[in-house]
Amino acid sequence: MNTISNHMNIISNHMTPYRLPKRDRNSHKGLFGHIVVIGGNLGMSGAPRITAAAALRAGAGRVTLITRPEHAALANITFPELMCLGVESSLDIPTEFESASIFAVGPGLAQDAWAENMMQYALSKQTPLVIDADGLNYLAKHKTKRNNWILTPHPGEAARLLNTKTTHIQADRLKAVNELQQNYGGVSILKGAGTLVAAENEPTHLFDQVGNPGMASPGMGDCLTGIIAALVGQHLSLSDAARLGVWVHAKAGDMAAQKGGERGLLASDLLPFIRELLNND
Repeated sequence: MNTISNHMNIISNHMTPYRLPKRDRNSHKGLFGHIVVIGGNLGMSGAPRITAAAALRAGAGRVTLITRPEHAALANITFPELMCLGVESSLDIPTEFESASIFAVGPGLAQDAWAENMMQYALSKQTPLVIDADGLNYLAKHKTKRNNWILTPHPGEAARLLNTKTTHIQADRLKAVNELQQNYGGVSILKGAGTLVAAENEPTHLFDQVGNPGMASPGMGDCLTGIIAALVGQHLSLSDAARLGVWVHAKAGDMAAQKGGERGLLASDLLPFIRELLNND
């Protein structure tokens, strides 16, 4: 551990920081969380499907995708284990979903009236949240603060959240991630080369020994969102889930790249390695 600017402790991560406990022989799926993924506007059905698939591979007990009705019939073709609900508005969402372990909101959400309605629904509940993509763009326009969420911006999204330029974010990433956490509460993840995770009254973590340029491809952030959501569903704290999720995501990307190379790496290539990493003793 070394101390750098602003008296913040940065941990250079070389190994998995946390492990999930072994499952008892008499376990059932209700013990491992119900993850509700909200997203997939018209023309963007793939993003939340990646999130949902990653949550399944990361060990979630149940995963439900709330999406546009036009996408509902196709959403679980690849993963029939996935439950899906097509909704015209939040009025179509059953009240029992409020007891989900966590909402994963934003993948493929877009920024139209349907998207705003979905965000308003998610924010009106006390359910923990992990927010990505256009969910973050909504927050940039409707700033609020809460303690039971994880925000996962890339530098461009972070710039919008902090009302600054991407170049300023990249010039001092440590300062940026801590400003995000202070302004919005909960846990903030600043993605990129050397992903940072900040939580209140905890050391800021730098993950600089895992990940590779091949992960600069569509769907990678959606995949991370699903992993983190699944870990919350398996009873990790928000900050522990964020840190372990970042490590597993980056390490899975490295393992996939070692198998086939960095160029052409897809988010779906990470799925088998996510499962492997979370089952290692």
